[in-house]
Amino acid sequence: MRTDIEKVILVDSFDNEVGTMEKMEAHRFGGTLHRAFSVFIFNKEGDMLLQQRAHSKYHSGGLYTNTCCSHPRPHEAISDAANRRLQEEMGMRCSLQEIFSFEYKADLDHGLTEWELDHVLIGKSDMQPVINPLEVACFEYVNVDLLLKDLISRPNRYTAWFKASVDKVIDAQRDILK
Repeated sequence: MRTDIEKVILVDSFDNEVGTMEKMEAHRFGGTLHRAFSVFIFNKEGDMLLQQRAHSKYHSGGLYTNTCCSHPRPHEAISDAANRRLQEEMGMRCSLQEIFSFEYKADLDHGLTEWELDHVLIGKSDMQPVINPLEVACFEYVNVDLLLKDLISRPNRYTAWFKASVDKVIDAQRDILK
């Protein structure tokens, strides 16, 4: 029996666990609602740390997005999963605070669908990431006003979950991280 198949936690709209499913299966045939998280890191100037997803990712390859994102493993707390993936993708550690969660559904490339209850966490750091090239093509700290203008003029550069949450994240970080 294979033990390396990654599973996601299936949830209802209230984030109650209802089971697990193989990750790729949860993204096929219209998607199945599952738990996820998105981490947004800001530096002391208030710039947001973006990553460009590796072009080889199973969906949304080459698109720009928040600092890191993924799915918690079964029996793994959101905060533990977020810290694990921040280290795995960006080679960084910092204190994270969950600020909200939201549900979204989006059709992606390769015939996949993302249907997630996404927990959003923010942190503050001036570290320069040491990226994992299997996960991340490049990164940059971006001024949020310039980012918002770019989202309007070039929305296809960004992931669906990023576009669905970035405005609320920027508003929250101005209150929380200052």
